[in-house]
Amino acid sequence: MQFNMSVESLEALKTKVIASGMNIIYALVILFIGLKLVGYADKLILKSRLFTKMDQTLKSFLTALINMVFKLLLMISILAVLGIPTASFVAVIGAAGLAVGLALQGSLSNIAGGVLIIALRTFRVGDYISGAGQEGTVEKIGIFYTNLVTIDNKSIIVPNSDLANGSITNYTIFPKRRLDMVFGVGYDSDIKKVKATIMKVIDSNALIIREPAPFVRLSNHGGSSLDFKVRVWVKTEDYWELNYTLLEEVKEAFDAAGIEIPYPQMVIHTEKEEA
Repeated sequence: MQFNMSVESLEALKTKVIASGMNIIYALVILFIGLKLVGYADKLILKSRLFTKMDQTLKSFLTALINMVFKLLLMISILAVLGIPTASFVAVIGAAGLAVGLALQGSLSNIAGGVLIIALRTFRVGDYISGAGQEGTVEKIGIFYTNLVTIDNKSIIVPNSDLANGSITNYTIFPKRRLDMVFGVGYDSDIKKVKATIMKVIDSNALIIREPAPFVRLSNHGGSSLDFKVRVWVKTEDYWELNYTLLEEVKEAFDAAGIEIPYPQMVIHTEKEEA
């Protein structure tokens, strides 16, 4: 009798092992096919009419979010195939939610920061910004981090929460910017001649926008120079090109007009000792 029970137990165990092994095989097959389908779905979504017309900033953020949701659903499906009740899985996640939330509060705040950046349109992909102590062109806004590329082609990864909760300067959000410059000349220089020389350089430069009108005025009596403030408007993409061009052209124009650009000098008076 005991022998018969043992045989029956072995048969039951064998059946259970085979069933478990088949479930594991099914789970691996589902995992392989599921990952392929997730990749295919990502490409399909990106090629959809809705996504092709969507802003690049929102597109990159939603793509990462949808990919994460698909993989979460795939994981739940695999657990169901393995015989693990999904209700129990959800209950475990809920029970561990507080601990995980405390451990990942930085990551969760980054997700919230990413949502705020997308919702408020603080900046977009392609904008040149400075924030959180960093500066560069926005390459990608992800779920957790924002990728910046510096002007010397270095990649900087900035947490979304730092950008969402701090001050941000967006240099390229508007189509035009004002360039402010100061040129110092000697005290012997003729004010009208200096202004006319600078205006001649401005008038000959095609990058400068004529409206608002360029501004050239004496702004300060410096320690060793008369300082002239220059304000001109330019397209945002031409800002730095105009900055360097004006520096060169104004110097050349001053030299041609005989206008001196002073430099700090020190005059020392000595007295002879009386015999």
